[in-house]
Amino acid sequence: MIAALIRWSVANRFLVVLATLVLAIAGALAVRATPVDALPDLSDVQVVIRTTYPGQAPQIVEDQVTYPLTTTMLSVPGARTVRGYSYFGDSFVYIIFEDGTDLYWARSRVLEYLNQVQSRLPPTARSSLGPDATGVGWVFQYALVDRSGRHDIGQLRSLQDWLLQFELKSVPGVAEVASVGGMVRQYQIVLDPERMAAYGVSQQRIADAVRAANGETGGAVLEMAEAEHMVRASGYLRTLEDFDAIPLGLGANGVPVRLGDVAWVQIGPEMRRGIAELDGEGEVAGGVVVIRAGENAREVIEAVRTRLSELERSLPEGVEVVTTYDRSHLIDRAIENLTHKLAEEFIVVALVCVLFLFHLRSAFVAIITLPLGVLAAFLIMRIQGVDANIMSLAGIAIAVGAMVDAAIVMIENAHKKLEHWRDSHGGAMPQGAEHWRVITRASVEVGPALFFSLLIITLSFLPVFTLQAQEGRLFAPLAFTKTYAMAASAALAVTLTPVLMGYWIRGRIPREDANPINRFLARLYQPAIDFTLAKPHLILIGALIAFATVAWPISRIGGEFMPMMDEGDLLYMPTALPGLSAAEASELLQQTDRMIMSVPEVESVFGKAGRAETATDPAPLEMFETTIRLRPRSEWRPAMTPQRIIEELDRAVRAPGLTNIWVPPIRNRIDMLATGVKSAIGVKVSGPDLMTIDGAARDIERAVREVGGVSSAVAERIAGGRYVNVDIDRFAAARYGLNIADVQNVVAGAIGGETIGQVIDGRARYPINLRYPREVRDTLDRLIALPIVTEAGLRLTLGEVASIEIADGPAMIRSENGRLSAYVYVDVRGRDLASVVRDLRGAIAENVELPAGVSVAYSGQFEYLARAAERLTLVGPATILIIFLLLYLTFRRFDEALIVMASLPFALTGGVWLVYLLGYDFSVAVAVGLIALAGLAAEFGVVMLIYLKNAIAEREARGEALTPQMVRDAVREGALLRLRPKAMTVAVIMAGLLPILFTGGTGAEVMRRIAAPLVGGMISAPLLSLFVIPAAYLTIRRRGLERQERPSYQDRIVPQTGE
Repeated sequence: MIAALIRWSVANRFLVVLATLVLAIAGALAVRATPVDALPDLSDVQVVIRTTYPGQAPQIVEDQVTYPLTTTMLSVPGARTVRGYSYFGDSFVYIIFEDGTDLYWARSRVLEYLNQVQSRLPPTARSSLGPDATGVGWVFQYALVDRSGRHDIGQLRSLQDWLLQFELKSVPGVAEVASVGGMVRQYQIVLDPERMAAYGVSQQRIADAVRAANGETGGAVLEMAEAEHMVRASGYLRTLEDFDAIPLGLGANGVPVRLGDVAWVQIGPEMRRGIAELDGEGEVAGGVVVIRAGENAREVIEAVRTRLSELERSLPEGVEVVTTYDRSHLIDRAIENLTHKLAEEFIVVALVCVLFLFHLRSAFVAIITLPLGVLAAFLIMRIQGVDANIMSLAGIAIAVGAMVDAAIVMIENAHKKLEHWRDSHGGAMPQGAEHWRVITRASVEVGPALFFSLLIITLSFLPVFTLQAQEGRLFAPLAFTKTYAMAASAALAVTLTPVLMGYWIRGRIPREDANPINRFLARLYQPAIDFTLAKPHLILIGALIAFATVAWPISRIGGEFMPMMDEGDLLYMPTALPGLSAAEASELLQQTDRMIMSVPEVESVFGKAGRAETATDPAPLEMFETTIRLRPRSEWRPAMTPQRIIEELDRAVRAPGLTNIWVPPIRNRIDMLATGVKSAIGVKVSGPDLMTIDGAARDIERAVREVGGVSSAVAERIAGGRYVNVDIDRFAAARYGLNIADVQNVVAGAIGGETIGQVIDGRARYPINLRYPREVRDTLDRLIALPIVTEAGLRLTLGEVASIEIADGPAMIRSENGRLSAYVYVDVRGRDLASVVRDLRGAIAENVELPAGVSVAYSGQFEYLARAAERLTLVGPATILIIFLLLYLTFRRFDEALIVMASLPFALTGGVWLVYLLGYDFSVAVAVGLIALAGLAAEFGVVMLIYLKNAIAEREARGEALTPQMVRDAVREGALLRLRPKAMTVAVIMAGLLPILFTGGTGAEVMRRIAAPLVGGMISAPLLSLFVIPAAYLTIRRRGLERQERPSYQDRIVPQTGE
């Protein structure tokens, strides 16, 4: 079938060329239109529900909001995990779906179930869905700064909330603009308990009066003077004087009692759950731009920057927008880095082809298939909707060598056939139809086997496609592009390449020995192949010994999911003790930012304590998240590397109560949303109640700190919050005519502050808050003496109807699938994940006695590594079976297919050793490199067998008898013919991979681990192809001949002769 396709392509060469032009144009358009990002989107399909429940403690939020939501969401179709977080006044519920679930279908189902549970939530709880974004959605951050001092952070926050936020939301592709830091302006009604008692006015009466005094209404339409007049009645509260004039009723002598008589109104800050700080210079307000899932990050960021530059003209004088994080720089660096390496590979391919072939037009045949294969890959990716990123470009980079190998082999065979034709026709070259017949015969001779060998490389990446979750999403773009590029190369090898050879391989074809490079290689290889064929068993034993040496590095290579990637920026995520006040958090944030700025390589620091106003950021106030922008590498001190910068930052930042953790921004945000863990390893402790979990987590923290390689271990302080417990005495309250709800209203409003409405100021909205003065509620004794005025006008104190005490309690409550849980965050340095987790298990089992009902599990990157290893263990054998089947279809002989399969472990020897010598741990990236090497080694073996078989077939066609000596000579001839294309292929692959292995740049950490097995394998795999396979093939063919020459059982029977 493949031979027929080659003949059809040559016969219809005009159509093939026309189709190639269409492919090139469509591929170029696809390259321009393909969305570009730095990293693949590793996020799970998830929907976030954020519920605000103002003024409520975490335990109340958990009982009344989070628990009903999480248990209901467990029934959502396709939901894999439901995580709940209960904070002060906020509930976050993350519903993570199975891979492949459509995001908008998932959102609609969550909304359906949310409507069902809404009636069971408290009346003041307000639920909303988070943005249709993913973990890589935080692409741009900015701060509003007024260096002139004319505007305070409250005014800057107003500009962010009511101008920039809505303007940027209108940019196509933006899902949400989250405000962070600053202070929200609040109209505060501060009650005077003594005056309230004097006038007999209760707190509830004041709240009702404010609500009734703040509103406008319409009175339909009046017709006057033959015209319609729309009626409206004013009533919004706009000024402080409006508040003072609110009527509360009549006094004892009929004098109106107004709000100004029992309270004073002031403008102050709303209670803050998020603080932002810039460069250690003080607090600022800012915003985070979150893009929709699947949008082109680069285009959206450019549009946001353009809109901000337009808006700066409308900002008040002195206010400027400072960019604190911009993903587009990372994208540009990543794409530029890989694009330059691809360009280098293309140039190297051209040089190698010209140097080895000594024929420029023949080199063009090999060169032109490369960009066409890449364009075809981009075209299929665009149709499939796959974004381009450093991993997809990496797939092309590691495919280049194999892509060009098929063209090189076909060109080499065409040269050989043309040389034979020239030798048999007195030095004349074929012309016209005869030329096309020679090219067609040469293509048909090796084309089918080459097609199957490329198909083997294509299918060798099947295990990568089966990876799931983060590891699957990380390497899927690489697998897609490599597979599509190899599939395109296989198709081009049997369609376009024969046509181009027919058009361009003309004129004088130099002999192979005319090239000094080829003569030098042949002079080196001839004595080696002669020794190999003289003592094949010795070569095979040597190969076995070389393979056995792999046991040493394998026993010493550790395991990791993925190395820490250099994103160009860093995220500082220390953990402070819970119960931190906003003022203390602000001070601590500014101190750490100043320490970070002391490192010369740091360009700017944007610190955040607590959360931004988005459902994708459920951070408590004690969680710091500082974005560190580093200067360009050209401005770094000599010998500085990202790892050394982290070490210097670790030494520079020393703050009491903080545990340093330095992580890459994108990966960390994805990990936190996927697993809820911000460190490399998270020990999840689940149990029946918070106190039991807290005790077990603290014990585990102490145990794991002693494990080697653990740089920090911090257990979540579940019971680290501080509470003022108001225990209401029902009987005492009843004596004053109060119910539980009446006392609770005083606690919720007078003490904590109750939001009872909003002031409409143009397009802005500011909350109205009702509370007692700070000086009557800032100590335990004053709380006990807190005055209460009942509806009947009675005056009493809170201590008369309740007992008040200070106690410990949960600062935050976490649950997973309805079960309470907590984490011990473990950061690792200097050791691999797999060995650390192994030691952690041992330390916990030996030193920690878990209470009944408490279970321990491991999350984070180790979870991904274990899942990937399990998946590869299952899929690997199936892939090997498929490759063996393709080999059998190629050679139609079981023993020849077995030669290639048995040789694959020898080919991997060099790759494993180089991974060990470079100090890399075994990771999914290394596994991908080994899989790519196995495909290349199989292709090398297939092509070598083709040469050996063709050499024997040609001698048989000339009438030579099939003898052991003839087989030996033919194997020697075939191996020598394979030398030049093999040298060309190895040179192309090595030249393409060495820059990746030894240069830095964005994504280099992952790329090095993919390239290392391939570079090491380019030492062992060619040696295998050039020596082991000829030795094994010669041994098999000799035994076959010996069996044929050996007399059969019938021949050994001497016939009896009778008298």
